[in-house]
Amino acid sequence: MLGGFANRIAHVDLTHRTVEYRAIPDDWARLYIGARGLAVRYLFENGPQVEPFSPENMLCFMNGPLTGTDANMSGRQAVVTKSPLTGTVTDSHIGGWSAARMRWAGFDGLVITGKADAPVYLYLENGEVSIRDASDLWGKGIHTVIPMLKERYGEKDLSVMAIGQSGENLIRYAGWVNENDRAAGRGGTGAVGGSKQLKAIVIKAARAIPKADDREAWKVAHKRALATIMDEKNITSPRKGGLSVYGTNVLMNITNTMGALPAFNSQKTSFGSRAELISGEYVNDNILVDNPTCHACPVACKKEVEIKEGPWKGLRMESVEYEPAWAVGANCGLDDINTVAKLIDLCNDHGMDPIELGNVFSCYMECCERGYANGGGPLLWGDAMAMVEMTTKIALREGVGDILAEGTARVAAHFNHPELSMTVKGQAIPAYDPRGLKGMGIAYATSNRGACHLRAYTPASELGVIPLKTDPLAWQGKGELTKLFQDLHAFSDSLDLCKFSAFAEGAEEYAAQYSAYAGIPFTVEDVLVAGERIYNLERRFNNLAGIAEGSDYLPDRFTKEPSTMPGSEGHVCELDLMLEEYYTARGWVNGVVPEAKLQQLQVV
Repeated sequence: MLGGFANRIAHVDLTHRTVEYRAIPDDWARLYIGARGLAVRYLFENGPQVEPFSPENMLCFMNGPLTGTDANMSGRQAVVTKSPLTGTVTDSHIGGWSAARMRWAGFDGLVITGKADAPVYLYLENGEVSIRDASDLWGKGIHTVIPMLKERYGEKDLSVMAIGQSGENLIRYAGWVNENDRAAGRGGTGAVGGSKQLKAIVIKAARAIPKADDREAWKVAHKRALATIMDEKNITSPRKGGLSVYGTNVLMNITNTMGALPAFNSQKTSFGSRAELISGEYVNDNILVDNPTCHACPVACKKEVEIKEGPWKGLRMESVEYEPAWAVGANCGLDDINTVAKLIDLCNDHGMDPIELGNVFSCYMECCERGYANGGGPLLWGDAMAMVEMTTKIALREGVGDILAEGTARVAAHFNHPELSMTVKGQAIPAYDPRGLKGMGIAYATSNRGACHLRAYTPASELGVIPLKTDPLAWQGKGELTKLFQDLHAFSDSLDLCKFSAFAEGAEEYAAQYSAYAGIPFTVEDVLVAGERIYNLERRFNNLAGIAEGSDYLPDRFTKEPSTMPGSEGHVCELDLMLEEYYTARGWVNGVVPEAKLQQLQVV
């Protein structure tokens, strides 16, 4: 077996309440690396045609070969399933400490099928998994459940991942949360947990760092990777780089100035002077109280805040990240940082994706503004108290919240105006307007899990964060750039390293670290081929699930309505031109993977 693995997967059948322990198929480990890639392979074998809320759907919690090691930024885990929001394969990654602790408990992952006849949670310790009663936890928020379980099992060496009321009530964008505020938020993985009556995963394990197969090679690879992260030229540089000092929300003012910050449901590409009031700089100067971090991470991009005045005074939470702050902030016409923090905290407690929630709000707000809401009850731009109240109504499926619980695309369809849905494949966009950042347009359109910035983070190039710099307003070359990033990120997601590692590290660093841990030769070319294989496997899954030709698109607002804001004024997103370039680079035919490509990559 390759180094870096515990070589132990717990296969949990909740219907029959059984657990089997199996090794990872050796060829799967070699071809799909781990975490995202490996979990997608399990899902593929389970069948792309399963219904997301059926007992037959598979829910995987999967580590990579570097998870829980002393590799920098290695505290990540992939949560993978067939999405109830999009019908695609989806993977959502969670930080904090639960991933590392699962590896220390003796597991590479969990593969969960079936449906329990009553609420349950899983307890992991010393290489064993038990299924335990969760009746007393059901109906409670995550911020209540985690302390209950820590009191039950002791806080020392304990991590808990849980769903809130959103997952229980099958909100299609419910997620999993650990450490109270670290989430696998996108794609509805928490709703799949709720459909199985799985409330939580509790892991008890002391720190036990796995050793590299080639320890001398590891010393060299680790030193090089750390040096790139620490380099003051990079935004990852601890306490000096923008990501470390301000967190992800360092981007708010930058994208706003470029005319690449969607506002008012993407009717505008800037929030004007109001963006400063929800920015990382404003947070740092006014409500920041701590800089917590994840396992083996020197960057500490998380920003813990405390509200000092107003109705939410005394609330302490993390983190006012860029994407959620934009989603419930600029996207909804809200510039009160205290309410932004409250809304994100509610999402963490209820266990729902704040990116999708913010788009649900903005879509419904525009429906109300245009008179399309059909008596659903008005929700006005920037109405702080109404947004707070509506968040809980959605989590509990009360009133119009039952409609909004279905996700942005279904909300717009319900009110007979799908053009107001800023979604791709059923998932809402994050915080980048493709009229001001053209690479994001092709990245959104071709993402295998629906609109997403993390499949191919082209802003790293378009904002000049990495040496490979491109013009944000030029479409030429963005199809090829997107393919490169998709393949590279698919590999790093399978190691599983934090996506922010890519602001400093590249394929060379990834190859050297994986080679040392696995104990096999591995090159830059091997990194990109493995990433391409994983991306094509995901696309094959989607094709077989019925998401075939013509599924790579953008909302008309981005391709037909020019930006009116400084920085991108007059621009639309030239998707068709970029798609042609992208499909040529991929060797796909209008979004479909040819059989020859699958054979070439050893997918079939």
